[in-house]
Amino acid sequence: MTSLLIALVLVVGMALLIGGIVRLTFVPLAILFAVRERRAPAGPIGLGPMFAEPPTVAVVVPAYEEGVVIDACVASILATGYPRLSIVCVDDGSSDDTFARMQRLARKHPEVQAIRQPNAGKGAALNTGVAASSGEIVVMVDADGVFGHDTLTELLRGFRNERVGAVGGNDQPGNLDRVQTRFLALISHVGTGLMRRALDTLDLLPVVSGNLGAYRRDVLELTGPVRTDTLGEDLELTWRVHRAGYRVTFSPHAWVFAESPSTLHDLWRQRVRWARGLLQAVSIHRTMIGNPRYGAFGPYLLYNTLTQVTGPFLWLLGLVSLTALVGVDGASWLPASWLAWLLALSLVGSTALLVLALLLDQALADLRHLWTLPLWPLYSTLMSFVMLDAVRLELGRAENRWNKARRTGTVSVRGSDGAGPGS
Repeated sequence: MTSLLIALVLVVGMALLIGGIVRLTFVPLAILFAVRERRAPAGPIGLGPMFAEPPTVAVVVPAYEEGVVIDACVASILATGYPRLSIVCVDDGSSDDTFARMQRLARKHPEVQAIRQPNAGKGAALNTGVAASSGEIVVMVDADGVFGHDTLTELLRGFRNERVGAVGGNDQPGNLDRVQTRFLALISHVGTGLMRRALDTLDLLPVVSGNLGAYRRDVLELTGPVRTDTLGEDLELTWRVHRAGYRVTFSPHAWVFAESPSTLHDLWRQRVRWARGLLQAVSIHRTMIGNPRYGAFGPYLLYNTLTQVTGPFLWLLGLVSLTALVGVDGASWLPASWLAWLLALSLVGSTALLVLALLLDQALADLRHLWTLPLWPLYSTLMSFVMLDAVRLELGRAENRWNKARRTGTVSVRGSDGAGPGS
């Protein structure tokens, strides 16, 4: 029994170690992105080499029960001062005052259009907004997003050449009033500051976040409308852009500050929704996974699927095996000092990656949240259970719902003045 448990722990440990080594290879790639970005030409009008003049931009804002945040979102978009801008707000059958607020905004600002539809889900609301808009570039943003002053121009700089079909922005938590949201604000930099830069360098960026993404209209016409039968419409649409042969890039200075879940219950619901979206995208695009026909993106999807779907199960297997091993063989072999525990839980290496990500994001001020890092192992374990629940729901063919976190309207950062994270 003891030998079997030790073998399981070793197998899981090796798998996690290999995953950690792969993550380390992203470090030089992220640095290369930063160097390339610094040297990249701005183009004739500072919006990227693709544009000879400012393109028309339509921002589509789908909303369901967003009365507490919709005004700040639209105000921040208008405050960017972009000269050729329209904003299409789509209320998806809210029962609160979301649509009334949209109508007031539309009466006050000619750039704003307010549309109401029966409740049909986020994907349907996005399709309604895209169909009602006319911009050459379509920007999709969640209703709780607060733009920085340069968000739109920075997004447009992401269209580096004619092969770029979509550009993702840098979404960061904007409500820093809870221990949980401060922790999420801190670790989010590893994904945005490090991973997205590295994946952009390899042309493997797998998702344009629904919080902030820009698409060429001609590419959207080629890929087809946003799907309404998935919880991960942003992820699925990004994979379709890759399938169509276009590049997806990351614009790190296109900031949008959005509300992170402020309660454990809301965090669980959000992450389960994301995990189900991944599982649905894998099912829809299963022919892409591991397929070299799609260049390096096909094999990368295989790696991504294994780590995102199988990884959580390995983590839980290792946790159960360790617990059982302690029960059978005692705890004498466990780390005895706090430093040894930090090394065992990979917190030292993870913290080093985090600091690098903060440097790349120019967000060292967020080090003030470093005291929340002991939550990281607990968070990783929770995310493993999230995938377990997502698999259960998908196998049970559970209904797709918005199932979004409750909004508080809390904004702890400055958005429309152009401030970055850590403000």
